Amino acid sequence: MARIRKAVKEDTPVILELIKDLALYEKAPDEVEATEETLVQSIFVRKEAEVVLLEEGNEVLGFALYFFNFSTWKGRAGLYLEDLFVREQYRGKGYGKMLLSYLATIAKEKGCPRFEWIVLDWNTPSIDFYKAMGAVPLDTWTVFRLNREEISKLASEYKG
Repeated sequence: MARIRKAVKEDTPVILELIKDLALYEKAPDEVEATEETLVQSIFVRKEAEVVLLEEGNEVLGFALYFFNFSTWKGRAGLYLEDLFVREQYRGKGYGKMLLSYLATIAKEKGCPRFEWIVLDWNTPSIDFYKAMGAVPLDTWTVFRLNREEISKLASEYKG
């Protein structure tokens, strides 16, 4: 029987492996910059994010990485799912829903008014899966991003 548990520092190698597997699935394997060292610092030292692992016996089937953001309109923290991934051979067995249900329980317990995530436009299997659970796409919002170079350029313009 599958179970979900909070990751510990010793899980870092498998977390990085799952991140790399996710990057392959999302057609971006060369974009992974994370290392075991950066993950340890971010997740287990500075506690910037949390990870749960989905396991059956000694086999890790998938994971979810999440953190708490803040809604100025709601005046409360919400749960933001950065990544959810179930290894290909285990998909279609309810494990993704199990992970999302687990996170929804955390969001409910913490009084989060929102549980949000983004999904790639081409990822129709995931989009259909999320819609089937009642998730609503926010078509009126556009995601913006500054990468490292743009962050540095914009930061250099601050004269405060």
